[in-house]
Amino acid sequence: MTTGVTVMPESIQNEGIEAILDRLMAAGVTRVATSPYVMEPADEKTGSREPPIDAGAGSVRLLDRPLWGKRELFVRTAPSFVPERRLYAGLRYQPSAADGLTEREGGIIAKFIRAAQAKHIQVYLQIQAAIPPGYRVQFGGPVDEDKPRLPDGRVPPRRFANNGSLASPHITNYTLALTRDLVRAYPDIDGIRYDWPEYPPYMLDDVFLDFNPQLAKLGGFDFERMQREAQGLYRLLHGGLTNRHLERWLMEDGGRGPLLQALVDQPGLGDWLRCKARLASELAQKLRETLPPRMALVFGTFPPPFTTVSGFDFRTVATAFHVKLYTMHWPVIFRFYGEQLKRNNPALDEELLVRALSNWLGIQDPPYFTRLEQFRYPEPEEAHPVGEQVQLQKIRDAQRMAGETPVYSFVHGYGPVKDFLRRLAVGRAASSHGVWINRYEYLRNEKIAGMKPRG
Repeated sequence: MTTGVTVMPESIQNEGIEAILDRLMAAGVTRVATSPYVMEPADEKTGSREPPIDAGAGSVRLLDRPLWGKRELFVRTAPSFVPERRLYAGLRYQPSAADGLTEREGGIIAKFIRAAQAKHIQVYLQIQAAIPPGYRVQFGGPVDEDKPRLPDGRVPPRRFANNGSLASPHITNYTLALTRDLVRAYPDIDGIRYDWPEYPPYMLDDVFLDFNPQLAKLGGFDFERMQREAQGLYRLLHGGLTNRHLERWLMEDGGRGPLLQALVDQPGLGDWLRCKARLASELAQKLRETLPPRMALVFGTFPPPFTTVSGFDFRTVATAFHVKLYTMHWPVIFRFYGEQLKRNNPALDEELLVRALSNWLGIQDPPYFTRLEQFRYPEPEEAHPVGEQVQLQKIRDAQRMAGETPVYSFVHGYGPVKDFLRRLAVGRAASSHGVWINRYEYLRNEKIAGMKPRG
């Protein structure tokens, strides 16, 4: 059974190649992923916080393994390679320029790849599927023309993920060019993992993406009908939602009857969800055609049922899927949704709202919390308030949808030792193929010591 770990370049720079690989091999790790950049400390004006602040909710988060002697700091990055500019000729988005940091530190990524493979560890590169320049999630993003939009044409005022619209050829063409460039720069890698090849539904507004005008050019769908019916649902949730609506989702059938009737009455909603899935699937097909056949095409994605609204389809072409059990995010997503619904529908009974969302999102095993304030980002030494059975169910649902394509549990290393090892055991029980762990920077030595599979 596979055990993989994502090791960001900054850890390689700080701890050294051999020290990291020896430590991971002793824990039974057989695959690693890293990214094509290098990093250095910066200040608050010129850098971004590491670890990521996660739309303000993750400000409590600290690294387990210090970088440059600190568990939180501000950093800047540069590509670890010199981009081949001709591959991006005529494109709206261009790669970040190689600079002095690239010259001083960039070679360490190629050395890491060679050293890992010499120890029979497979190496993947991780990049962003729709956030140019694509090297790292916190750096970059689309111009206004390529931003995903709500049914009324607005860009959501607050977003967690800075993804561009998958309907924009400018976004997808850049990702294809970057793929070609990485294959050129690192021809020996075993594959590429594309992160967020979807519309990450962290906020309630994210659920209603994407109505960028470029989507109207996609044939086979009635854009105006999709837009009209999605806007009607948006209005209902922002001022028309009542306790009676919530009660329908708590009936014995789980609300399947009202849901099916809604799709019959408003077929544009189903078309809208299929349209998003088509965008993600078309990107996947283009990436498969771009990558050499021997290189793995891997997607890191949300679990069901989030993928219903994120647009990701597990039937799409891929070598494997890494399904994220990022359980520190789930209570925050729950609270983001709940607070927006309560704020726009103040007469809602809060306990009823929490019960309904619990049924929909599936992040806790009974007994459920009853108040929105109970859902928050866990502190570094606080267990994640997420059930084991719901984690098992999400991975198994994803595998059923994926058919023969392997689904790996993607467990996050953030959190206390005992809780991490518990969640790791759940991930292994859920997938017959194995687990990936994100990230090495959250794996203190006690966690690594407990990672090796038993037997």
